[in-house]
Amino acid sequence: MNKNGLIYDVEDKPQLSKLIVFALQQVLAIITATIAVPTIIGLPMQIPAAILGAGVGTIVYLLFTRFKSPVFLGSSFAFLSSLFVATSFGYCGILVGAIFAGLVYVAIAIVIHFAGTKWVSKLMPPVIIGPTVALIGLSLAGNAMGDIVKASGFYAQSLVKVGGNAALVHGNSTYNLVALLCGLVAFIVIVICSSQKKYKSMKLIPFILGIAAGYAVASFFSIFGYACKCDYLKIVDFQPIVDNFVVVAADGSKKFAGITAFLNYPHFGLIEAIKEIANKEAGIAGASLLNGAGVGEVAIAFIPVALVVFAEHIADHKNLSSIIGRDLVEGEPGLEKTLLGDGVGSIAGTIFGICPNTTYGESVGCVAITKNASVRSILVAAIMCIVLSFISPIMAILQTIPSCVMGGVCLTLYGFIAVSGLKMFKEVDLGENKNLFTVSAILIAGIGGLTVKIPYALNGDGSVAKAITITAIATALLLGIGVYALMNFIEKKNASIEGDNEEGAESIAAGAVAPDASFELKGTEGVAKEETAEVASDKE
Repeated sequence: MNKNGLIYDVEDKPQLSKLIVFALQQVLAIITATIAVPTIIGLPMQIPAAILGAGVGTIVYLLFTRFKSPVFLGSSFAFLSSLFVATSFGYCGILVGAIFAGLVYVAIAIVIHFAGTKWVSKLMPPVIIGPTVALIGLSLAGNAMGDIVKASGFYAQSLVKVGGNAALVHGNSTYNLVALLCGLVAFIVIVICSSQKKYKSMKLIPFILGIAAGYAVASFFSIFGYACKCDYLKIVDFQPIVDNFVVVAADGSKKFAGITAFLNYPHFGLIEAIKEIANKEAGIAGASLLNGAGVGEVAIAFIPVALVVFAEHIADHKNLSSIIGRDLVEGEPGLEKTLLGDGVGSIAGTIFGICPNTTYGESVGCVAITKNASVRSILVAAIMCIVLSFISPIMAILQTIPSCVMGGVCLTLYGFIAVSGLKMFKEVDLGENKNLFTVSAILIAGIGGLTVKIPYALNGDGSVAKAITITAIATALLLGIGVYALMNFIEKKNASIEGDNEEGAESIAAGAVAPDASFELKGTEGVAKEETAEVASDKE
């Protein structure tokens, strides 16, 4: 273990067997969020492409940072609102949006190349970065706690009439106590493995063991649930595995999927965009072909969000720097290179995947908890994602990991992100109004969910048709920067006023107490001499 408490430092080379296990753990840590984005935007069939894009984007990032920053890139939640705009123009819209976002990072990197990074530190000191990092973890708490009580194999059903006939329709998943048990099993196993000192190998792979334990317990209950037709015990949804091997024909008959049941290529963004251009038809249902006006809309949707995500990029790298004991922003590789890696990696990730990428807090949390900062683990994890995206059964199995189990995992990951942010400003004096108001603004605005919606298209009646949504974290960060700048301005004004007052008071006092001062008062020389003589005689 080195001086920073790391078992494996950035340049260390773990044994091949351990390296594969460490890489798999990183994959499992980021897999849920990575596959969630294409699902949320209505493209669940693009999950393999999202995983492929995450692997490609991460490798690009590592190349730009010269393998000195051990963090994984995955599908970015910050661009969700932007992606909804982009999907209305098909895959071409998504691709163009990602290029705009990546170019923003490249432009900022060019500015930093000529102007340096000191302005960034002044703009976002620890009193701003700390609560922002904490906010990232706290804002994800609702997602983790929503997942930990969710049974993936059972959803609430309601009887509705469709075309005059009664039909059962799946609704949202309901609270499930068995699911909570499975999630807590995963969480407790992670805690035990991370804390015990007897078995070092367990301490290095707590997430794999936690997910395995949670999945095993969930499968145990699910087997009884499916066998006894008890929906409440259906914690695991095994349908993705069935769909991988069985294809339902148009006439309702079922047949073996063939070679695609074992190997299949992801339908990534660039290929789908080329198909749209060739067929002159959008490849997403309800979308229209991208035109000049569409390019403008996509630019408006992505560029402002990318400017804000820049601040989150700094927060992630400041957090990672504190964990590995190296300044990644002002030292090596430097903010210029991390931005280039993130921006170009995001573009590459969308070209070979489906979503813009960003550095993942889950990956940073994994590094912190396992004390494994070996950048080779990140590289192998990226290669593993690329390979796994072509292996259909593995993709299917990963999709069957229950939400409750991943909720238990995220209970540790998101919690660590929040705590690491709080540690950043533990030495900040919150007794000062400047710091107090800044931290308060960031935390309350972020936790309260303050978003900014900027309209850019109106209906005929003047109501808002389309708007860009700046996320709560980004809004809170901007608000914090504004408050801090305002308080600095007020502080300087107050200091100048106090300085003027003190200077005037000091000039009067200086004359009264200066030892060498002499006063000549006309018409009082004799009185002065007599008083001096009286004082002298009194002393004698």
